[in-house]
Amino acid sequence: MNLARAAFVMLCVLLGISIAMGNGADEGWVGFLIGLGFGLLLLAIDLILRNFTIRGFSHGTFGLLIGLVCAWLISLIGIFDSGWFENSPLARDIGRLCSFLALGFIGMMMALRSKREEFSLVIPYVRFKQDSVQEAPLLLDSNVLIDGRLPKICSTGFLGGSLVVPRFVLDELQLLADSSDEMKRLRGKRGLECIESMKKSQNIEVEIHEEDFPNEETVDGKLTALGGFLGARIVTNDANLAKVARVQNVTVLSLNELNQALRPTVDPGDELSLALVKEGKDDHQAVGYLSDGTMIVVNQSIDLLGTTQSVVVGGAVQTSAGRLIFAELKESI
Repeated sequence: MNLARAAFVMLCVLLGISIAMGNGADEGWVGFLIGLGFGLLLLAIDLILRNFTIRGFSHGTFGLLIGLVCAWLISLIGIFDSGWFENSPLARDIGRLCSFLALGFIGMMMALRSKREEFSLVIPYVRFKQDSVQEAPLLLDSNVLIDGRLPKICSTGFLGGSLVVPRFVLDELQLLADSSDEMKRLRGKRGLECIESMKKSQNIEVEIHEEDFPNEETVDGKLTALGGFLGARIVTNDANLAKVARVQNVTVLSLNELNQALRPTVDPGDELSLALVKEGKDDHQAVGYLSDGTMIVVNQSIDLLGTTQSVVVGGAVQTSAGRLIFAELKESI
């Protein structure tokens, strides 16, 4: 982007010099200054509009069009051709101009403040692909980036839409990576490496969003505000952030909830193929694990340690460490 901006300014300068030199040999410096000023002016406009998207531009244009049409309809009534305006052509022209400017501006501002769903009331039955929830951008918080599982999840194709890393989240990761605390430093580096890994992938679209919300004191508050502003989904494994975002009607995708949903359901009487990997608490028991880490204690199986056996689930106990499942060897039933 910066290279393109520099090339544009140089092009403006060269064109300014060329045009000035065509009018006189001594006016090259005038063309240089005019070209440089014009290029810098457009760069300033570009920086001012850096957070203004194509969607916002289309909304504003649509609102401007509605405002201008309303002003045109008012002018057709003849309100500016009677009364005080009738004897003053200048006042008539000024009144028409003011009506077009005022209604055009009001229409544009109302359209920019409106949500996408409200446009379907003006243009019924029209839906764009990006309006669907599945195509909404995905806002990433620092915890889910530090977690490190996101690149593999994205590579499976389950998550649709572009991935958006807010600038304030990136700054938080950089602050952690520069911390004097070794644990914080490792967490920050893991989050930055996660972003770098996803940006290198050809199947994952990652962008850095510069929008900030200075009125919000916390990163979670800024993330929720940005999610509502963009109509995006927040991807996180922070349970508290998920609750706050949902209260504010922001869609949340929680990796912890996904992990809970993907845990295999084991009920009494189910038959499993289980690898017995270590001894149990009692002398006759052996222990195996499900794919999600759930421990299964198999009775009368210590002699089969190191083998894979068919077992039948007998019951389960909920402990402070998690769910503990008891099973029996199928051949002993």
